Amino acid sequence: MKADFSFLRYAQCWEDADVLLEALDVGPDSVCLSIASAGENSFSLLSRGPRKVVAVDLNAAQLAAVKLRIAAYRGLEHHELLQLIGSRPAPPEQRHALYQRCRPQLDDEARSFWDAHPEAIDGGIGGAGKFENYFRLFRTRVLPLVHTRREIQALLIPKDRESRIAFYEKTWNNLRWRLLFKAFFSRFAMGRLGRDPAFFDYVEGSVSDRILSRVHHALTELDPSVNPYAYWILTGTHGDALPHALRPENVAAIRDNLDRLELHQASIGALLDSQPELRVDRFNLSDIFEYLSEDETKQLYERLLDAANPGARLAYWNMLAPRVHPASVANVVRSLDALAHRLHLEDKAFFYSRFVVEEYRPSLETP
Repeated sequence: MKADFSFLRYAQCWEDADVLLEALDVGPDSVCLSIASAGENSFSLLSRGPRKVVAVDLNAAQLAAVKLRIAAYRGLEHHELLQLIGSRPAPPEQRHALYQRCRPQLDDEARSFWDAHPEAIDGGIGGAGKFENYFRLFRTRVLPLVHTRREIQALLIPKDRESRIAFYEKTWNNLRWRLLFKAFFSRFAMGRLGRDPAFFDYVEGSVSDRILSRVHHALTELDPSVNPYAYWILTGTHGDALPHALRPENVAAIRDNLDRLELHQASIGALLDSQPELRVDRFNLSDIFEYLSEDETKQLYERLLDAANPGARLAYWNMLAPRVHPASVANVVRSLDALAHRLHLEDKAFFYSRFVVEEYRPSLETP
């Protein structure tokens, strides 16, 4: 994959940590390997009190985002953390004051990154990535052409399932919604404005049709009023629908366990090569295989199992490219399909077409 990793691509983790935590079943002795992204899901793993969370990312900008959050967890009150992120409204000068309180805790690289991006502080650091800007364009340029502010607010009012379905069919799912959605979430638009075009190298079929189907599920079968991902896309804040790592009942546990977090700028393969002694019990792999060919997926998966303890669990998402464990490891990997299917139906980060949970069981291997 030849994607550009020179800027902040994701200012938030767009994967549901509630689903991830249930899938991985992290315990106090667990060593976790986690794609860093913007940090939230690695922090959520910390909330379970594991022995260690090793967070890895190729992109230095992503690690700068994680480092600022670490400083914010340590130095800010909960309501201030939410203001800095952008989960709650705050004037730019307030956010800059909060950043100045966090700044001394940053290393030189992270401090230089954020000092060079004061506009990212202005709007809340959770909106500073390319992917979040894509949703901002949707919210400010596309959505007003389809629905009024009152209709958007009505969508986010709690309703029972029957009422959500009726609202979606009678009010939300009009012709203009379908046409503009399909244009904005097409392969071309997403590749140019949201994700790197290289992320679509292994995708077949209509991108927008698949995402629209998942949006229908999220707005009818799930409750958008408590969905932090839907809430942010539609309003630019989290309201009361906070993701796991920002909920008050989890912040204290995350803060207490921050010393158990290791950050590494590297590919997963390079990290494992540099730490041959590392043994992992739980893998948060984001949607990493989405961007790899089947042969590259096979090589990386086998490398992961080389570092896995017996009983290790691996969790990852498919968005558009179908990926599961390669046939070469089928004799030692058990797919937890029933668990994964149930969690996928509950997944509030609704863009993904599949959630995969697998378990390393070398005892399954026959002589």
